[in-house]
Amino acid sequence: MGTRSAPPDLLPGTLDMLVLRILARGRAHGYGIAQHIKSVSEDVLQVGESSLYPALQRLLLNGWVKAEWGASENNRRARFYSLTPAGRKQLVTEREEFQRIIVAIQKVLENA
Repeated sequence: MGTRSAPPDLLPGTLDMLVLRILARGRAHGYGIAQHIKSVSEDVLQVGESSLYPALQRLLLNGWVKAEWGASENNRRARFYSLTPAGRKQLVTEREEFQRIIVAIQKVLENA
């Protein structure tokens, strides 16, 4: 049986883009965002509170998301985040930049 390695670190700014993408689907609370990232990435990407909540605060301060209090699935008080129109524009910009970086990394890997 092999040992499981630690989850990989995300490239700087990638978490913001992932959160924006998830919120493009609809509003969600922090725990739901983290679980969705984990689930969709098939447990490869795991985002802890110490990374997620500063990212959400950054997105709030930039005006890319808004937040409101509500009840979670288990009837606990939770802060729900949703994308703003500015956040939708930022998501497009960040996805384009991320794709440009991925292509550049692939070129280096193939031609080094």
